[in-house]
Amino acid sequence: MCADPRSPIWRRRDTERRLAHDVDVWVSSASPDGTPYLVPLSFDWDGTAVLLATLADSPTGRNLAATGRARLGLGPTRDVTMIDADVEMVGAVPPQEGDRFAARTGFDPRTEPARYRWFRATPTRVQAWREADELPGRDLMRAGHWVA
Repeated sequence: MCADPRSPIWRRRDTERRLAHDVDVWVSSASPDGTPYLVPLSFDWDGTAVLLATLADSPTGRNLAATGRARLGLGPTRDVTMIDADVEMVGAVPPQEGDRFAARTGFDPRTEPARYRWFRATPTRVQAWREADELPGRDLMRAGHWVA
């Protein structure tokens, strides 16, 4: 257990640091009939949205395209950030965004022989907590607006 619970402001700083520096995120999606699917994907954060790429014919690619919703998980279970997001399929990312994604992740979907789809996930709700003592105040964003 951590010494003291973090304030919501401190949790937001930690969340923003994780978004700026982590490379991979767990992406939870569901098919239109509700079948869940969970997969780790590399990502880039531009300060407002998470850019993801996945195989076009993968369950995640199909689910995100069909439903436009995802839940993202960052960090270990004892220091987790959960992000509910609206997801839009992006036809082709501008070169600078693709270059930034490739530099950050070490992976460039644009150069792969298989067809990848790009998705932009815009957070609508963000929660962060370490232990049970941080459950109160875990909501950092609601309805797409930071509350901490």
